[in-house]
Amino acid sequence: MTISVFDMTTMQHLWSTPEVREIFSESNKLQKWLDFEAALARTQAKLGIIPESVAREITESAKVELLDIGAMAAEIRRVKHTVVPFLKEIQRHLSKEAAEYLHYGATTQDVVDTGLVLQLHQAHTIIKDLVADIGQELLRLAIEHRDTIMVGRTHGVQALPITFGHKCAIWLDEMARHAERLKQCEQRVFVVMAVGAVGSQASYGSKATELEKGIASELGLAASDISWAPSRDRLAEYTNLLALIAGTLGKIGNELFNLQRNEFAEIEEGFTEGKLGSSTMPHKRNPVAAENVAMLSRSVRYNAAMMVEAMVQEHERDGIAWKSEWKAIPETVLVTSAALFQTVNLLKDLRIDAPRMMRNMAIMKGYLLSEKVMLELGKKVGKSTAHEWLYEASMLGIENGLSFADSLAANHEISGTFSASEIEDMTRPELYLGTIGDQIDKVVAREKQANWLRPSGT
Repeated sequence: MTISVFDMTTMQHLWSTPEVREIFSESNKLQKWLDFEAALARTQAKLGIIPESVAREITESAKVELLDIGAMAAEIRRVKHTVVPFLKEIQRHLSKEAAEYLHYGATTQDVVDTGLVLQLHQAHTIIKDLVADIGQELLRLAIEHRDTIMVGRTHGVQALPITFGHKCAIWLDEMARHAERLKQCEQRVFVVMAVGAVGSQASYGSKATELEKGIASELGLAASDISWAPSRDRLAEYTNLLALIAGTLGKIGNELFNLQRNEFAEIEEGFTEGKLGSSTMPHKRNPVAAENVAMLSRSVRYNAAMMVEAMVQEHERDGIAWKSEWKAIPETVLVTSAALFQTVNLLKDLRIDAPRMMRNMAIMKGYLLSEKVMLELGKKVGKSTAHEWLYEASMLGIENGLSFADSLAANHEISGTFSASEIEDMTRPELYLGTIGDQIDKVVAREKQANWLRPSGT
Protein backbone atom coordinates (compact mmCIF):
# COMPACT_ATOMS: atom_id res chain seq x y z
CA MET A 1 0.00 0.00 0.00
CA THR A 2 1.29 3.47 -0.91
CA ILE A 3 -0.22 6.63 0.53
CA SER A 4 2.49 9.23 -0.07
CA VAL A 5 3.04 11.23 -3.25
CA PHE A 6 6.70 10.24 -2.90
CA ASP A 7 5.80 6.54 -3.20
CA MET A 8 2.98 6.55 -5.76
CA THR A 9 4.31 5.51 -9.15
CA THR A 10 1.81 7.87 -10.80
CA MET A 11 2.91 10.94 -8.82
CA GLN A 12 6.41 10.52 -7.42
CA HIS A 13 8.05 12.02 -10.52
CA LEU A 14 6.30 15.31 -9.75
CA TRP A 15 7.34 15.54 -6.11
CA SER A 16 10.88 14.13 -6.07
CA THR A 17 13.75 12.72 -8.10
CA PRO A 18 14.80 9.05 -8.17
CA GLU A 19 18.27 9.78 -6.77
CA VAL A 20 16.98 11.67 -3.74
CA ARG A 21 14.19 9.15 -3.14
CA GLU A 22 16.88 6.49 -2.87
CA ILE A 23 18.86 8.61 -0.40
CA PHE A 24 15.84 9.03 1.87
CA SER A 25 14.59 5.48 1.47
CA GLU A 26 14.17 3.34 4.57
CA SER A 27 16.99 1.04 3.54
CA ASN A 28 19.46 3.89 3.07
CA LYS A 29 18.42 5.49 6.35
CA LEU A 30 19.12 2.24 8.17
CA GLN A 31 22.39 1.82 6.30
CA LYS A 32 23.49 5.23 7.55
CA TRP A 33 22.66 4.16 11.09
CA LEU A 34 24.78 1.08 10.49
CA ASP A 35 27.58 3.25 9.13
CA PHE A 36 27.58 5.17 12.40
CA GLU A 37 27.73 2.01 14.49
CA ALA A 38 30.60 0.66 12.38
CA ALA A 39 32.53 3.95 12.54
CA LEU A 40 31.99 4.08 16.30
CA ALA A 41 33.35 0.56 16.73
CA ARG A 42 36.37 1.10 14.46
CA THR A 43 37.31 4.32 16.24
CA GLN A 44 36.89 2.73 19.67
CA ALA A 45 39.17 -0.10 18.56
CA LYS A 46 41.83 2.37 17.39
CA LEU A 47 41.68 4.06 20.80
CA GLY A 48 41.94 0.72 22.63
CA ILE A 49 38.43 0.92 24.06
CA ILE A 50 37.14 -2.29 22.43
CA PRO A 51 38.99 -5.21 20.79
CA GLU A 52 39.90 -4.81 17.10
CA SER A 53 38.31 -8.18 16.33
CA VAL A 54 35.00 -6.88 17.66
CA ALA A 55 35.22 -3.76 15.50
CA ARG A 56 35.86 -5.90 12.43
CA GLU A 57 32.89 -8.11 13.23
CA ILE A 58 30.56 -5.15 13.77
CA THR A 59 31.75 -3.56 10.53
CA GLU A 60 31.19 -6.78 8.59
CA SER A 61 27.66 -7.04 9.99
CA ALA A 62 26.79 -3.39 9.26
CA LYS A 63 24.93 -4.20 6.06
CA VAL A 64 21.28 -3.28 5.68
CA GLU A 65 20.51 -6.42 3.69
CA LEU A 66 21.21 -8.45 6.84
CA LEU A 67 18.40 -6.75 8.73
CA ASP A 68 14.92 -8.24 8.95
CA ILE A 69 13.16 -4.90 8.64
CA GLY A 70 9.71 -6.43 9.04
CA ALA A 71 10.62 -8.06 12.34
CA MET A 72 12.35 -4.89 13.46
CA ALA A 73 9.25 -2.82 12.68
CA ALA A 74 7.06 -5.18 14.68
CA GLU A 75 9.43 -4.93 17.63
CA ILE A 76 9.48 -1.12 17.40
CA ARG A 77 5.69 -1.07 17.71
CA ARG A 78 5.86 -3.47 20.66
CA VAL A 79 8.59 -1.76 22.73
CA LYS A 80 7.77 1.80 21.61
CA HIS A 81 11.41 2.58 20.82
CA THR A 82 13.05 3.15 17.44
CA VAL A 83 16.70 2.21 17.88
CA VAL A 84 16.78 -0.67 20.40
CA PRO A 85 15.07 -3.13 17.98
CA PHE A 86 17.51 -1.96 15.31
CA LEU A 87 20.43 -2.84 17.58
CA LYS A 88 18.94 -6.23 18.40
CA GLU A 89 18.69 -6.96 14.69
CA ILE A 90 22.42 -6.31 14.31
CA GLN A 91 23.22 -8.38 17.38
CA ARG A 92 21.60 -11.43 15.77
CA HIS A 93 24.58 -11.52 13.40
CA LEU A 94 27.26 -10.92 16.05
CA SER A 95 29.13 -13.13 18.45
CA LYS A 96 28.26 -12.74 22.13
CA GLU A 97 31.40 -10.68 22.73
CA ALA A 98 30.79 -8.34 19.80
CA ALA A 99 27.12 -7.95 20.71
CA GLU A 100 28.15 -6.66 24.14
CA TYR A 101 30.27 -3.91 22.57
CA LEU A 102 27.76 -2.77 19.94
CA HIS A 103 26.56 0.83 20.43
CA TYR A 104 29.09 1.14 23.26
CA GLY A 105 28.51 4.46 25.05
CA ALA A 106 26.19 5.82 22.36
CA THR A 107 22.62 7.05 22.71
CA THR A 108 19.72 6.93 20.28
CA GLN A 109 20.09 10.51 19.08
CA ASP A 110 23.77 9.93 18.26
CA VAL A 111 22.70 7.27 15.77
CA VAL A 112 19.64 8.97 14.33
CA ASP A 113 21.09 12.46 13.97
CA THR A 114 24.37 11.28 12.49
CA GLY A 115 22.46 9.06 10.08
CA LEU A 116 20.29 11.97 9.01
CA VAL A 117 23.33 14.21 8.52
CA LEU A 118 24.90 11.51 6.34
CA GLN A 119 21.75 11.39 4.22
CA LEU A 120 21.78 15.17 3.89
CA HIS A 121 25.45 15.06 2.94
CA GLN A 122 24.61 12.65 0.13
CA ALA A 123 21.72 14.78 -1.11
CA HIS A 124 23.77 17.96 -0.83
CA THR A 125 25.90 17.00 -3.82
CA ILE A 126 22.80 16.51 -5.96
CA ILE A 127 21.30 19.81 -4.78
CA LYS A 128 24.51 21.69 -5.65
CA ASP A 129 24.68 20.08 -9.09
CA LEU A 130 21.08 21.01 -9.88
CA VAL A 131 21.63 24.59 -8.70
CA ALA A 132 24.64 24.71 -11.01
CA ASP A 133 22.59 23.37 -13.92
CA ILE A 134 20.01 26.11 -13.40
CA GLY A 135 22.80 28.67 -13.26
CA GLN A 136 24.18 27.42 -16.56
CA GLU A 137 20.79 27.72 -18.26
CA LEU A 138 20.24 31.21 -16.87
CA LEU A 139 23.71 32.23 -18.05
CA ARG A 140 22.84 31.04 -21.55
CA LEU A 141 19.52 32.89 -21.56
CA ALA A 142 21.10 36.08 -20.22
CA ILE A 143 23.63 36.04 -23.06
CA GLU A 144 21.19 35.05 -25.81
CA HIS A 145 18.56 37.61 -24.78
CA ARG A 146 20.79 40.44 -23.59
CA ASP A 147 19.11 42.76 -26.09
CA THR A 148 15.66 41.16 -26.35
CA ILE A 149 13.47 44.10 -25.35
CA MET A 150 10.32 43.51 -23.36
CA VAL A 151 8.04 45.35 -20.97
CA GLY A 152 9.10 45.65 -17.36
CA ARG A 153 6.07 45.50 -15.08
CA THR A 154 5.59 46.89 -11.59
CA HIS A 155 2.48 46.31 -9.47
CA GLY A 156 1.23 44.03 -12.25
CA VAL A 157 1.11 46.67 -15.00
CA GLN A 158 3.48 47.96 -17.66
CA ALA A 159 6.18 50.30 -16.37
CA LEU A 160 9.41 50.71 -18.40
CA PRO A 161 11.33 48.75 -21.03
CA ILE A 162 13.80 46.07 -19.93
CA THR A 163 15.28 43.03 -21.65
CA PHE A 164 14.53 39.38 -21.05
CA GLY A 165 18.25 38.84 -20.58
CA HIS A 166 18.21 41.30 -17.69
CA LYS A 167 15.46 39.31 -15.99
CA CYS A 168 17.49 36.11 -16.42
CA ALA A 169 20.70 37.77 -15.21
CA ILE A 170 18.94 38.86 -12.02
CA TRP A 171 17.86 35.27 -11.42
CA LEU A 172 21.41 34.09 -12.18
CA ASP A 173 22.82 36.55 -9.66
CA GLU A 174 20.42 35.20 -7.05
CA MET A 175 21.29 31.57 -7.80
CA ALA A 176 24.99 32.43 -7.49
CA ARG A 177 24.38 33.60 -3.94
CA HIS A 178 22.53 30.37 -3.18
CA ALA A 179 25.50 28.37 -4.51
CA GLU A 180 27.75 30.35 -2.20
CA ARG A 181 25.45 29.72 0.75
CA LEU A 182 25.39 25.98 0.01
CA LYS A 183 29.18 25.92 0.19
CA GLN A 184 29.41 28.08 3.30
CA CYS A 185 26.91 26.01 5.31
CA GLU A 186 28.81 22.72 4.94
CA GLN A 187 31.08 23.20 7.95
CA ARG A 188 28.10 24.03 10.16
CA VAL A 189 25.60 21.43 8.94
CA PHE A 190 27.55 18.26 8.23
CA VAL A 191 28.60 17.54 11.80
CA VAL A 192 28.66 14.23 13.65
CA MET A 193 26.54 13.66 16.75
CA ALA A 194 28.44 11.69 19.41
CA VAL A 195 27.64 13.28 22.74
CA GLY A 196 25.71 10.71 24.76
CA ALA A 197 22.43 11.08 26.60
CA VAL A 198 22.63 14.69 27.84
CA GLY A 199 25.55 15.98 25.78
CA SER A 200 28.22 15.43 28.43
CA GLN A 201 29.93 12.51 26.61
CA ALA A 202 30.29 10.87 30.03
CA SER A 203 29.33 7.47 28.62
CA TYR A 204 32.16 7.64 26.08
CA GLY A 205 34.82 7.85 28.78
CA SER A 206 38.08 9.76 29.03
CA LYS A 207 38.79 9.57 25.30
CA ALA A 208 35.45 11.03 24.25
CA THR A 209 36.89 14.00 22.38
CA GLU A 210 39.29 11.84 20.35
CA LEU A 211 36.47 9.38 19.78
CA GLU A 212 34.14 12.03 18.37
CA LYS A 213 36.84 13.36 16.04
CA GLY A 214 37.65 9.83 14.92
CA ILE A 215 34.03 8.99 14.12
CA ALA A 216 33.71 12.26 12.21
CA SER A 217 36.82 11.48 10.19
CA GLU A 218 35.58 7.97 9.41
CA LEU A 219 32.28 9.35 8.10
CA GLY A 220 33.61 12.42 6.28
CA LEU A 221 31.95 14.82 8.71
CA ALA A 222 33.11 17.54 11.07
CA ALA A 223 33.23 17.32 14.87
CA SER A 224 31.64 19.91 17.14
CA ASP A 225 33.14 21.68 20.14
CA ILE A 226 30.00 21.13 22.19
CA SER A 227 26.81 19.10 22.02
CA TRP A 228 24.29 20.23 19.43
CA ALA A 229 21.58 17.79 20.54
CA PRO A 230 19.32 20.61 21.81
CA SER A 231 20.65 23.10 19.23
CA ARG A 232 18.76 22.43 16.02
CA ASP A 233 19.92 25.55 14.21
CA ARG A 234 22.26 23.47 12.04
CA LEU A 235 19.42 21.53 10.45
CA ALA A 236 17.09 24.53 10.51
CA GLU A 237 19.73 26.50 8.62
CA TYR A 238 19.90 23.88 5.90
CA THR A 239 16.17 23.55 5.41
CA ASN A 240 15.76 27.32 5.45
CA LEU A 241 18.53 27.61 2.88
CA LEU A 242 16.54 25.21 0.73
CA ALA A 243 13.52 27.45 1.35
CA LEU A 244 15.51 30.44 0.08
CA ILE A 245 16.40 28.49 -3.04
CA ALA A 246 12.77 27.44 -3.37
CA GLY A 247 11.78 31.09 -3.05
CA THR A 248 13.88 31.93 -6.09
CA LEU A 249 12.53 28.94 -7.99
CA GLY A 250 8.98 29.89 -7.06
CA LYS A 251 9.57 33.40 -8.35
CA ILE A 252 10.98 32.06 -11.63
CA GLY A 253 8.14 29.57 -12.00
CA ASN A 254 5.49 32.13 -11.16
CA GLU A 255 6.94 34.69 -13.59
CA LEU A 256 7.20 32.20 -16.43
CA PHE A 257 3.68 31.01 -15.63
CA ASN A 258 2.32 34.54 -16.00
CA LEU A 259 4.29 35.36 -19.14
CA GLN A 260 2.63 32.36 -20.81
CA ARG A 261 -0.88 33.74 -20.32
CA ASN A 262 -2.60 34.10 -23.69
CA GLU A 263 -2.90 37.82 -23.06
CA PHE A 264 0.92 38.04 -22.77
CA ALA A 265 2.18 34.99 -24.73
CA GLU A 266 5.76 36.25 -24.48
CA ILE A 267 7.22 32.84 -23.74
CA GLU A 268 6.15 29.21 -24.03
CA GLU A 269 7.31 26.01 -22.41
CA GLY A 270 8.76 23.38 -24.66
CA PHE A 271 5.93 21.41 -26.25
CA THR A 272 6.12 17.76 -27.30
CA GLU A 273 3.66 15.85 -29.45
CA GLY A 274 1.00 14.23 -27.28
CA LYS A 275 1.30 16.62 -24.32
CA LEU A 276 -2.22 17.29 -23.00
CA GLY A 277 -3.62 20.34 -21.26
CA SER A 278 -7.17 19.28 -20.44
CA SER A 279 -9.49 16.28 -20.34
CA THR A 280 -12.29 18.36 -21.84
CA MET A 281 -10.63 21.23 -23.77
CA PRO A 282 -8.45 19.78 -26.53
CA HIS A 283 -6.92 23.14 -27.45
CA LYS A 284 -5.21 23.75 -24.09
CA ARG A 285 -1.41 24.08 -23.86
CA ASN A 286 -1.00 24.68 -20.15
CA PRO A 287 2.13 26.11 -18.47
CA VAL A 288 2.36 22.93 -16.41
CA ALA A 289 6.13 22.99 -15.79
CA ALA A 290 6.09 26.57 -14.52
CA GLU A 291 3.10 25.97 -12.27
CA ASN A 292 4.68 22.79 -10.90
CA VAL A 293 7.83 24.67 -9.93
CA ALA A 294 5.80 27.43 -8.26
CA MET A 295 3.69 24.85 -6.42
CA LEU A 296 6.66 22.79 -5.20
CA SER A 297 8.45 25.85 -3.87
CA ARG A 298 5.52 26.59 -1.57
CA SER A 299 5.76 23.18 0.06
CA VAL A 300 9.45 23.71 0.79
CA ARG A 301 8.82 27.09 2.37
CA TYR A 302 6.07 25.68 4.59
CA ASN A 303 8.37 22.93 5.90
CA ALA A 304 11.09 25.47 6.69
CA ALA A 305 8.75 27.02 9.24
CA MET A 306 8.34 23.61 10.89
CA MET A 307 12.13 23.34 11.24
CA VAL A 308 12.35 26.73 12.94
CA GLU A 309 9.64 25.53 15.32
CA ALA A 310 11.73 22.40 16.02
CA MET A 311 14.52 24.61 17.38
CA VAL A 312 12.51 25.02 20.58
CA GLN A 313 13.68 22.00 22.60
CA GLU A 314 12.84 20.93 26.14
CA HIS A 315 15.89 20.95 28.44
CA GLU A 316 18.78 18.87 26.97
CA ARG A 317 16.61 17.29 24.25
CA ASP A 318 13.13 15.87 23.71
CA GLY A 319 11.09 14.07 21.11
CA ILE A 320 8.31 16.62 20.74
CA ALA A 321 10.31 18.84 18.43
CA TRP A 322 13.00 16.33 17.41
CA LYS A 323 10.69 13.79 15.79
CA SER A 324 9.03 16.43 13.62
CA GLU A 325 12.38 16.69 11.82
CA TRP A 326 12.04 13.08 10.65
CA LYS A 327 9.18 14.16 8.41
CA ALA A 328 10.11 17.75 7.60
CA ILE A 329 13.72 17.26 6.50
CA PRO A 330 13.27 14.39 4.02
CA GLU A 331 10.18 16.05 2.54
CA THR A 332 12.00 19.36 2.18
CA VAL A 333 14.97 17.84 0.38
CA LEU A 334 12.81 15.61 -1.81
CA VAL A 335 10.58 18.46 -2.96
CA THR A 336 13.53 20.81 -3.45
CA SER A 337 15.21 18.26 -5.70
CA ALA A 338 12.04 18.04 -7.80
CA ALA A 339 11.69 21.82 -8.04
CA LEU A 340 15.33 22.18 -9.08
CA PHE A 341 15.18 19.39 -11.64
CA GLN A 342 11.97 20.70 -13.19
CA THR A 343 13.35 24.24 -13.32
CA VAL A 344 16.38 23.01 -15.27
CA ASN A 345 14.12 21.42 -17.87
CA LEU A 346 11.77 24.40 -17.96
CA LEU A 347 14.62 26.79 -18.73
CA LYS A 348 16.31 24.42 -21.15
CA ASP A 349 13.22 24.12 -23.38
CA LEU A 350 11.92 27.68 -22.99
CA ARG A 351 10.76 29.43 -26.17
CA ILE A 352 11.02 33.22 -26.31
CA ASP A 353 8.68 35.20 -28.59
CA ALA A 354 10.60 38.45 -29.09
CA PRO A 355 8.15 39.91 -31.66
CA ARG A 356 5.26 39.35 -29.23
CA MET A 357 7.24 41.12 -26.52
CA MET A 358 7.54 44.15 -28.79
CA ARG A 359 3.85 44.02 -29.70
CA ASN A 360 2.91 43.95 -26.02
CA MET A 361 5.09 46.97 -25.45
CA ALA A 362 3.18 48.81 -28.17
CA ILE A 363 -0.08 48.33 -26.27
CA MET A 364 0.75 51.41 -24.21
CA LYS A 365 1.33 53.46 -27.39
CA GLY A 366 4.63 54.79 -26.12
CA TYR A 367 3.49 56.02 -22.70
CA LEU A 368 6.10 53.72 -21.14
CA LEU A 369 8.63 56.42 -21.99
CA SER A 370 6.96 59.18 -19.95
CA GLU A 371 9.77 59.02 -17.39
CA LYS A 372 12.39 59.51 -20.10
CA VAL A 373 10.60 62.58 -21.52
CA MET A 374 9.98 64.01 -18.05
CA LEU A 375 13.67 63.83 -17.15
CA GLU A 376 14.73 65.41 -20.43
CA LEU A 377 12.09 68.11 -20.11
CA GLY A 378 13.07 68.65 -16.48
CA LYS A 379 16.53 69.69 -17.56
CA LYS A 380 14.92 72.65 -19.32
CA VAL A 381 11.96 73.63 -17.14
CA GLY A 382 12.50 71.80 -13.83
CA LYS A 383 11.30 68.36 -12.77
CA SER A 384 8.10 69.44 -11.01
CA THR A 385 6.96 71.53 -13.95
CA ALA A 386 7.91 68.76 -16.36
CA HIS A 387 5.85 66.28 -14.33
CA GLU A 388 2.80 68.57 -14.49
CA TRP A 389 3.12 69.07 -18.24
CA LEU A 390 3.62 65.33 -18.89
CA TYR A 391 0.72 64.40 -16.62
CA GLU A 392 -1.61 66.78 -18.44
CA ALA A 393 -0.45 65.62 -21.89
CA SER A 394 -0.63 61.92 -20.94
CA MET A 395 -4.09 62.02 -19.38
CA LEU A 396 -5.48 63.98 -22.33
CA GLY A 397 -3.81 61.64 -24.82
CA ILE A 398 -5.02 58.46 -23.11
CA GLU A 399 -8.59 59.80 -22.86
CA ASN A 400 -8.57 60.58 -26.60
CA GLY A 401 -6.77 57.43 -27.76
CA LEU A 402 -3.64 59.28 -28.92
CA SER A 403 -0.17 57.78 -29.02
CA PHE A 404 2.33 59.21 -26.56
CA ALA A 405 4.24 60.96 -29.34
CA ASP A 406 1.04 62.55 -30.65
CA SER A 407 -0.01 63.63 -27.16
CA LEU A 408 3.37 65.33 -26.73
CA ALA A 409 3.07 67.04 -30.10
CA ALA A 410 -0.43 68.26 -29.20
CA ASN A 411 0.84 69.92 -26.02
CA HIS A 412 1.97 73.46 -26.87
CA GLU A 413 4.49 73.75 -24.00
CA ILE A 414 6.16 70.42 -24.81
CA SER A 415 6.06 70.77 -28.60
CA GLY A 416 7.48 74.24 -28.19
CA THR A 417 10.40 72.82 -26.22
CA PHE A 418 11.27 69.77 -28.34
CA SER A 419 11.38 69.21 -32.09
CA ALA A 420 9.43 66.37 -33.72
CA SER A 421 12.64 64.34 -34.22
CA GLU A 422 13.61 64.82 -30.56
CA ILE A 423 10.17 63.61 -29.47
CA GLU A 424 10.52 60.58 -31.73
CA ASP A 425 13.92 59.67 -30.26
CA MET A 426 12.67 60.07 -26.70
CA THR A 427 9.82 57.64 -27.34
CA ARG A 428 11.97 54.80 -28.67
CA PRO A 429 12.18 52.06 -25.97
CA GLU A 430 15.54 50.71 -27.12
CA LEU A 431 17.08 54.09 -26.27
CA TYR A 432 15.89 53.98 -22.66
CA LEU A 433 17.41 50.84 -21.18
CA GLY A 434 19.79 52.60 -18.82
CA THR A 435 22.68 50.37 -17.69
CA ILE A 436 20.82 47.11 -18.30
CA GLY A 437 23.38 45.90 -20.83
CA ASP A 438 26.29 46.72 -18.53
CA GLN A 439 24.60 44.99 -15.59
CA ILE A 440 24.07 41.83 -17.63
CA ASP A 441 27.66 41.91 -18.89
CA LYS A 442 29.04 42.21 -15.34
CA VAL A 443 27.05 39.24 -14.06
CA VAL A 444 27.81 37.14 -17.15
CA ALA A 445 31.55 37.89 -16.99
CA ARG A 446 31.68 37.12 -13.27
CA GLU A 447 29.78 33.86 -13.49
CA LYS A 448 31.74 32.66 -16.51
CA GLN A 449 34.76 32.71 -14.20
CA ALA A 450 32.91 31.14 -11.27
CA ASN A 451 33.57 27.55 -10.27
CA TRP A 452 30.02 26.60 -9.30
CA LEU A 453 28.53 26.32 -12.79
CA ARG A 454 28.55 23.11 -14.82
CA PRO A 455 28.76 23.17 -18.61
CA SER A 456 25.58 21.83 -20.21
CA GLY A 457 25.54 18.07 -20.56
CA THR A 458 27.96 17.31 -17.70
